[in-house]
Amino acid sequence: MGAKTGLLVYADGDVPEALRGVGTADLDRTVAMMRRLHPGRQIEECEGSTLWDGVYPPEGTTYAASWPGVDVIGDQRVMIDAPSQLPEHLVAASAGRRLVLHAMHSVVDWLAFAVWEDGHLVRSLSLSPDSGIIENIGEPLPFELPYWAGDRPADVISWPDEDEETYPLPFHPLELGEAALRALCGFAQEGHPEPEDVDADTIRLHGFQLRDPHGPDLEEQEAQLRRAVEATGPPRGYTLGPDGALIDRDGL
Repeated sequence: MGAKTGLLVYADGDVPEALRGVGTADLDRTVAMMRRLHPGRQIEECEGSTLWDGVYPPEGTTYAASWPGVDVIGDQRVMIDAPSQLPEHLVAASAGRRLVLHAMHSVVDWLAFAVWEDGHLVRSLSLSPDSGIIENIGEPLPFELPYWAGDRPADVISWPDEDEETYPLPFHPLELGEAALRALCGFAQEGHPEPEDVDADTIRLHGFQLRDPHGPDLEEQEAQLRRAVEATGPPRGYTLGPDGALIDRDGL
């Protein structure tokens, strides 16, 4: 399993139903939505993506689209450990609507999702095998129930000469993450597609770069990074001496 997501969706009702009916997203409408969600930021258009590929944009890039009744934003910046701490202005923008956050990262088997109705948080879950349950607010949603009941245990691979491992959670977060993505947004990243799935690969998202007008531009950020790397000097190697002290191998 290798899926990663950082996704926000605002909808007037059921998200999958809304996404099944969308066409080409108007650029001006989408830019206006981005300005509402990111006041004070400079918004520059860049190459877009699809909903299928755009749920995890490159760092610093936002993929977004706005249609009557539903708005979609893909952005790594919404991948926060505690969804209940989503910035207040992003939650406030969901007044009178449903807001869905979905975030997962396959490298650490982390999943977080949340649902707000009319600005009120009704469900939030964040967990990973290393951190355990980070946040668990509200009653589990119907698609979660088989996982909490133990009907979807995680498959853990162990070698014949090793003791069988016990997964620290009753299910694999990424498996629940795919179920959450399908139930809340209408499609999944991995596994077999289902007949009713939203065709996410045909839904185009516009691309944007967000800039802080009072911060360094991209070229200056890259220059700062180069200076920091140069200031660290070449890597040095150390080994342990007989007395346990560190010895610089370059000086041997």
